[in-house]
Amino acid sequence: MTEPLVELLDIEKHFGPVIALAGVSVSVLPGECHCLLGDNGAGKSTFIKVMSGVHKPTSGTIKVGGRDVTFSGPREAMDAGIATVYQDLAMIPLMSVTRNFWMGREPRKGFGPFKYFDFETANAVTMEEMRKMGINLREPNQAVGTLSGGERQTVAISRAVFFGAKVLILDEPTSALGVRQTSNVLATIDKVRRNGIGVVFITHNVRHAFAVGDRFTVLNRGRTLGTAKRGEIDAEQLQDMMAGGQELAQLEGSLGGTV
Repeated sequence: MTEPLVELLDIEKHFGPVIALAGVSVSVLPGECHCLLGDNGAGKSTFIKVMSGVHKPTSGTIKVGGRDVTFSGPREAMDAGIATVYQDLAMIPLMSVTRNFWMGREPRKGFGPFKYFDFETANAVTMEEMRKMGINLREPNQAVGTLSGGERQTVAISRAVFFGAKVLILDEPTSALGVRQTSNVLATIDKVRRNGIGVVFITHNVRHAFAVGDRFTVLNRGRTLGTAKRGEIDAEQLQDMMAGGQELAQLEGSLGGTV
């Protein structure tokens, strides 16, 4: 059996008396898109922050490559190959695609105090990496703010992959996009997965999850309701798990099927 790239076992996270996560277990395999689904308040955001090193779990175990790890911050998680693309993308719209792509990791030329940003290398790499993801820029100096929402997501994903992500966490990447841009982002996720990178796709949209997902885990009120492989569950069953299908069915019965 293939060893998971990362495993989170029985993760609990408490904020004082509030229990945000109550024993969540998730693993991510190489080349897999593992969809983490749940409604608002299910615990998805807290889970992301534990996995990416923002929060330390109150209890539970995190394993990377089979070894127990403890992250003291996001930088350590990134060094371990876990990268996160948040909804806000952490990009500066008025800066160029190249500047955003290399932010904080700029290639340099020269020696000592005479080092300067190697624009030639940076531009060439940016154009090539974006081309691999299916985005043909007019020029590398094009401002990020002129790109569509889907293209900006692709810049962020491409940047994470280029800088060595083995596990890519995507926080609701399709939530504010139109149909065409959503399709582009899902295609990008598929490209990343085919390169052997594990993807954690956080979403509340079952249709988007089924387009690219290999496994599906549903969170509800900080707990794991279950994990299923593609083919073991259909979209309707998954939606029912997320939305509380039993409660809806009972309400339909009490109201004579009018819900």
